[in-house]
Amino acid sequence: MIIHRATLDLNGNFRLYSHQLESNTISHNWQILNDECDAKGQCGLNSYCSSRVSTEQFTLRSFTFDELDEAIHGFQDELGKGSFGIVYKGILPGDGKNIVVKRLKKVNTGETDQIRTEMTVIRRTNHRNLVRLFGFCVEGSRKLLVYGYLGNGSLANFLFNMNKRPMWKERTRIALDVAKGVLYLHEECEGCIIHCNLKLHNILLDDSLTTKISDFGLAKLLKPNQTCSTPGTRGAAWYSAPEWQNSSLVSVKVDVYNFGVILLEIICCRSNIEVQVCSADEILLSTWVYNCFIGGELNKLVEGEEEVDMKMMERFVKVGL
Repeated sequence: MIIHRATLDLNGNFRLYSHQLESNTISHNWQILNDECDAKGQCGLNSYCSSRVSTEQFTLRSFTFDELDEAIHGFQDELGKGSFGIVYKGILPGDGKNIVVKRLKKVNTGETDQIRTEMTVIRRTNHRNLVRLFGFCVEGSRKLLVYGYLGNGSLANFLFNMNKRPMWKERTRIALDVAKGVLYLHEECEGCIIHCNLKLHNILLDDSLTTKISDFGLAKLLKPNQTCSTPGTRGAAWYSAPEWQNSSLVSVKVDVYNFGVILLEIICCRSNIEVQVCSADEILLSTWVYNCFIGGELNKLVEGEEEVDMKMMERFVKVGL
């Protein structure tokens, strides 16, 4: 069985390796597929092949542009737009696998190349609450990332576009899943990863409502013993932590702040900023939640709901604020 390993190094060079996989092998030597460099490597903690983990889980597939153009029917089935590109839904010819393709916008000189960041981050991670990168396409200025399709869409769609509020137990499980994903990025990876763009639209749900944190294009990868990084492109304004506003060094506090906003949105099933509300105090979610907390009126946040664990909700509110 031949497996492949794709890397994108810090200077932007894309490299593709192959290896003949044999059984009962602890480590594997990789063979570079071209003569552009003499890169060598062995399978290890952050490689795509390991005796401890399924190789399929870490092997990225290289697609041609024509293959993806056919899979998503000429870029017609658009799912949404983001800061760095447009997302499309498609089906792979042959195996019928449902996929999502993100076509990245061209980046200007001096800007961070999102595909480099995203591939670098995802190849370092392995967690059930992080999205899995399935493959990629790099042909000149055309750069695309391929993910497995998640049937329940974004957490924003799940919370705001339902006929009724999702059940409290479902929301608490989702909140805990998001927390586990963020904890993994900050403390359980080889090097700390700051997402820098956590928001409901970047958290996806699979068919069993398991959360998957996605969109690592703005992420910061810290070196060992490094605790902060210089700021770059900002995420959504209504999630911006004070560190963004002050243009100071960025730390994990950016993600912690964003998680607090997300937690309040999960509790109340409304966005952080709402204009069509009964009073001005309710426009900003955190202000409304704080006033309800101080006034002993937390029941207003889940009014009309049944089987809400009020002690757990109070604990969630304290964390969110």
